[in-house]
Amino acid sequence: MRDEHVIKMLEEKPLGSLSESELDRISSHISHCSGCARAYDAARAQASMLKARASEVVEPPPFFNTRVMAAIRDTAAAPEQFAFSGMWKAARALVSSMVVLVVVLLTLTLFISQVQTPEADLIASDIYSAEWVVLQGDDIADDDISYGDVLTTLYDGQEAYEEYK
Repeated sequence: MRDEHVIKMLEEKPLGSLSESELDRISSHISHCSGCARAYDAARAQASMLKARASEVVEPPPFFNTRVMAAIRDTAAAPEQFAFSGMWKAARALVSSMVVLVVVLLTLTLFISQVQTPEADLIASDIYSAEWVVLQGDDIADDDISYGDVLTTLYDGQEAYEEYK
């Protein structure tokens, strides 16, 4: 037991929460170890100071309650800021970025529509358009579908078919 110091045990738990066996072990060890005896005396002093501090009753200063209630009334009576200004502070970055995005997209749309090449017009009106499929797609095998059938389907009526005949 001489090699085993009890300082670690004193540091891990408060002195009041040690069991009887632990207190017996500490008392037998401090009889021949001066370092552990000093640690035990410090732990006892600490426990007595904590007990004395916990037993003290601290009274609030006079008029404390009155001052607190006055501060609460002043805060409640203060006029609220207009809600729009608070909302604008929160959403300013989002709104600004959306405006910039709209301006960029509008600019790109205007410039791209002006800079279209004839090849782009050909591609757009070529095989992907409905007009090309209906009017120019003769090489498509359609099993006896005539132009009249297509027009009737598109315009849903006999008038278009009669005009075509």
